Amino acid sequence: MSIVTVLDITFIADKAEEALGLFDDILVATRAFEGCEGVDVLVQQDDKTRVLVIERWASIEADTAYRAWRASEGPSPLAAYIAAAPTVRFFDPR
Repeated sequence: MSIVTVLDITFIADKAEEALGLFDDILVATRAFEGCEGVDVLVQQDDKTRVLVIERWASIEADTAYRAWRASEGPSPLAAYIAAAPTVRFFDPR
């Protein structure tokens, strides 16, 4: 069963544009990861530091494997750009 993962990220104000450029590069590997069915990045219109990342995965196992792979790489290069700990939520599509 497929799942949708939503990440809510707030970037540091004076680093938001740079962070989004780096994020685009990072998401190339995410989109290529087995089981990834798509990723959308939504930037809030009235606050460019606020970003939602909507990931669609073929299964919870695919999402779990992806997160384990990312964790094995060590700290994210985005860490220096993030203002607060991101929230991650998981949804079942209907």
